[in-house]
Amino acid sequence: MQTSDILAVNEDEASKLIGVSVSSLQKMRMRGDGPPYAKVGQRVRYRPSDLAAFVASRIVRSTSEQVAA
Repeated sequence: MQTSDILAVNEDEASKLIGVSVSSLQKMRMRGDGPPYAKVGQRVRYRPSDLAAFVASRIVRSTSEQVAA
């Protein structure tokens, strides 16, 4: 199954896809500056397309550029 075929992933899979720790992903979620997520019952899920958009929104060309919040 390809990533594009998957509707949603858990936070472990999401952290691997975007290259951050689960703890960092949880902190971003609490601060409100992480990728969009869905709550399915008690579980947190991320759409792969939202994770890709999140990473794309943080692309910079030099160290002097600010990352959009």
